[in-house]
Amino acid sequence: MMRIMKRIFDLILALILIVLLSLPMLFIAAYIKLVSKGPAIFWTDRVGLNNAIFKMAKFKTMKLNTPQVATHLMKNPKEYFIPGAEFLRKYSLDELPQLFNILKGDMSFVGPRPALFNQDDLVELRTKKNVHKLVPGVTGWAQVNGRDDLEIPVKVSFDEYYLLNRSVALDLYIIFLTAIKVVKREGVQH
Repeated sequence: MMRIMKRIFDLILALILIVLLSLPMLFIAAYIKLVSKGPAIFWTDRVGLNNAIFKMAKFKTMKLNTPQVATHLMKNPKEYFIPGAEFLRKYSLDELPQLFNILKGDMSFVGPRPALFNQDDLVELRTKKNVHKLVPGVTGWAQVNGRDDLEIPVKVSFDEYYLLNRSVALDLYIIFLTAIKVVKREGVQH
């Protein structure tokens, strides 16, 4: 029952936000096209429900041919940024296209953040803890408890906590905390 309620909530909220944010998203896409080559939306292979790979949408904040590794693993990620990338990333505006991933069902508003296809250590540990059985989220318990600042075992412990304590109230609390963290720009390294 919780899974059905969560899916209905995701669909309704995603549709409302797409309508409300369509003009800002068009503006961001046009800006990206003006300052960089290639498409405005970047599709990245991510690990989803039951470790299935899906294509996750983000506004492009990095130049073409940037290595596909987690940003925190790069020596100097800012050398790959397009103009304005830091602003888009600090306020999580690059994540807005994931509203369409939510509509499709590949993602939820709340769940573990989807791993990159090549983050084998994260995927392996999540699988051991059964976290892979959750639909990944735009935000999650690990996101509001440290985001980029967390080591993988700590991140997975927060993901496991969410798995074992899922509820509508916890999801709403995580969404509330996410809004505060985004406004304060907490936990974002790059």
